[in-house]
Amino acid sequence: MTHDRAAEPGAAGSPDAVEAAFLDAVQHRLLGFLAEQERVLAAVSPETEPLIAAIRDLSAGGKRLRALLLLWGWRAAGGGAQDPRPVQAGAAIELFQSAALIHDDIIDHSDTRRGRPSVHHRFAATHRERGWSLEARDYGLMGGILAGDLCLSFSEALFAPLCAGADPAATTGPARARAIFDLMRTEVMGGQYLDGLSEHLGREEPEAALERALRVIRYKAAKYTCEHPLLIGASLAGADEALLTGLSEVGLPLGEAFQLRDDVLGVFGEPAVTGKPAGDDLREGKRTVLVALAHERADAQRSRELEAGLGDPRLTEDGVRRLREILRDTGALARTEELIREREQLARRALDRLEVDSEVRAGLERLSERALHRSS
Repeated sequence: MTHDRAAEPGAAGSPDAVEAAFLDAVQHRLLGFLAEQERVLAAVSPETEPLIAAIRDLSAGGKRLRALLLLWGWRAAGGGAQDPRPVQAGAAIELFQSAALIHDDIIDHSDTRRGRPSVHHRFAATHRERGWSLEARDYGLMGGILAGDLCLSFSEALFAPLCAGADPAATTGPARARAIFDLMRTEVMGGQYLDGLSEHLGREEPEAALERALRVIRYKAAKYTCEHPLLIGASLAGADEALLTGLSEVGLPLGEAFQLRDDVLGVFGEPAVTGKPAGDDLREGKRTVLVALAHERADAQRSRELEAGLGDPRLTEDGVRRLREILRDTGALARTEELIREREQLARRALDRLEVDSEVRAGLERLSERALHRSS
């Protein structure tokens, strides 16, 4: 049986109002920090300005899901409403997200992100517009890689002071937050490698392909999207082991459901809403759970047809429509939707067990709803 802790004095308010104020503060911190770094790079040369401009533009968008989950983890552990630490940590995790997106777009050869040119494509376009020498593509890759690396560096610069002086042997508080932040970064890189490996391995036995796709979802996306932000926020506020375990039980299935929804939108989403061309995941050869389930259920002819189109950058709109038909007709889409619902229910039951105040519970419920029932 759960009980509600009293909300902190002065911290009451609707979840929407709490989130709006927090996101304003995160945005202010991000812009202020990037302005500081722009001055540092300007001392190197004014010609470095496009790096910060690209980072600033990318970091201004997005759902801020990770920062918001970090906030609710902080509040779940009794963190104060006026404390600046979750704002700084939220800005740090958003910059880490920017790094992951920039590098992911390079790996996937994606020309767009959130309806705008991806960072490396933006640099390549500048090269072409100005008629510079050598290859625009190479210049784009250089600019994108460096912008992503800067985001990693900037993220660490924001996060490190929050844990300065913490006892490295401690298992709670800032030391625990530091350990989770480090683990998050390592696991994302491992998951990204597995994702790329699966594309280059090509078709595997259905059982192995599905297991690998689920592992990619967990380590490339689910943990750093939902579980780790909750744990970092809670740890910074001094959460005990019981609360951290409870938050993990909410965050992991929520993160897996979020990424499964992303995979569905990557094939069936509307480009005007998702900000990416229709069927991009198919052209990029993404070995998602959706694709693994289709191969598992398809007859030989459909499986060959799916495999022939997957990873073909020249796949036409008609080709995309045909692969969508296969994903529907084999039951792969329906089964993926079932997996999303199963994980959503796991997260909801875990949230019901959490001993948190009503404001935190409402905030997590509303955020989960927005994360899973979306069109972009």
